[in-house]
Amino acid sequence: MQILLADPDAQFVHSVFDSWHLPESVLLPVLTERELIATIEQKSIDLAFINVQLLLHDGLDIVSFLKERHPIAEIIVLADHASGISIAENALTRGASRYLKKPIKISALEEIAQKCKQQQRETSANRLMEDHVLDSLLGDTPEMRKILKTVYKIAPTTSTVLITGESGSGKEFLANVVHRLSKRSSEPFVAVNCGAIPENIVESELFGSRKGAFTGAIADKKGLFEAASGGTLFLDEVGELSLATQVKLLRFLQNKEIRRVGDSENRYLDVRIIAATNKNLKQAMLEGKFREDLYYRLNTFHLHLPPLRERQIVIPRLVSYFILKYKQEHGKEVNGLDSAAQMALAAYRYPGNIRELENIIEHAIVLSEGGIIRLEDLPETVLQENLPSARMLLSLQEQQPEEPLPLLPDLSGKEKILTLGELERQYIIHTLTQLKGEKLDEIAKILGISRTTLWRKIKENNIEFSE
Repeated sequence: MQILLADPDAQFVHSVFDSWHLPESVLLPVLTERELIATIEQKSIDLAFINVQLLLHDGLDIVSFLKERHPIAEIIVLADHASGISIAENALTRGASRYLKKPIKISALEEIAQKCKQQQRETSANRLMEDHVLDSLLGDTPEMRKILKTVYKIAPTTSTVLITGESGSGKEFLANVVHRLSKRSSEPFVAVNCGAIPENIVESELFGSRKGAFTGAIADKKGLFEAASGGTLFLDEVGELSLATQVKLLRFLQNKEIRRVGDSENRYLDVRIIAATNKNLKQAMLEGKFREDLYYRLNTFHLHLPPLRERQIVIPRLVSYFILKYKQEHGKEVNGLDSAAQMALAAYRYPGNIRELENIIEHAIVLSEGGIIRLEDLPETVLQENLPSARMLLSLQEQQPEEPLPLLPDLSGKEKILTLGELERQYIIHTLTQLKGEKLDEIAKILGISRTTLWRKIKENNIEFSE
């Protein structure tokens, strides 16, 4: 841990340096503005104690300068006397964490450094867990790895992002990921579905309104842009905005200013915009329903989420995640799924994507008995799509009860869950064993696949079979 101590009082700096005993930390003492700037540019800094007298150098704001180069560094301002308090308080608005009045004991500085050290360790551990959760929940496929690589690069910036994908594919989740990985993570993340707001009040909801601006405006009202000040505003279904509202959104993206309905003054806001849609905005532009200039403003970075059916590898993880979420909410103890339920979930196409899978699991948990999600606990839509194989599995289960397949208790990956490939192989072997002596055509029909597909899967999985 590298700790910057910048103060023009040489006696104070030397006394702190000579008495510093915090393990696993290095103190970087500086006395002048030039030394301070050079240290910020050349060293890695985790914590900085800076005297108010060194906060400005030739018009350069040191707090902003340090934060720009070391975003996670914590900055503590030191004030020598009462006249420096106002300067210290002003520094808090630009990124400093707190200020301290001198004189101050060295032990107090060490205690602050120790707490900062512990907090950064926890943040680092949380980031590692977040990375693992992202890999688990978004899907470890080449396309998703490419998306995540882009997310890690663009998250720390202020650039606008456009996320596209089918309804329920996880666009808001990905927007939240961008926010959590950004420098704005401690500020608000405000999500709004543009298509769900009545057209006659959409401008008031987004930009706010002044008292008396229209019938029912009995007081000044902040809009969602102001609610997201300093943070991120997620505009879901942005393609549903009227052309008039699109103009106002474009003006904000250009000037970072909004005007409340009925107001005559503009307000400057620091808000990052992430937009999402399941519509084809290029087609909407051709039809005159979406502004071309707004499209290019929003499309600084474009992330397209593939549908769940194209990243089936993630289904077991999502199932585990939603079970952990809903079993507590509904007060049910769920320990696993039977193989028929897993097979049905693996084979389903999910037209509603992740949102539909979440609803399916909540439905199954409510109906489950004995801590097991069974095939009959799944919604009828899932069973109808897999009816031949589902019926076969259900009858086999009744003849030969089995232990439920284990769930992941968390997303750490320490306990094994069957992959879709392994589950499919076991299912095919199980079916072939039960239907020994039957023709391959009949077995394929029961499984709900073609004879050619079944034969290919038998070969790919090195399964011994002869008619």
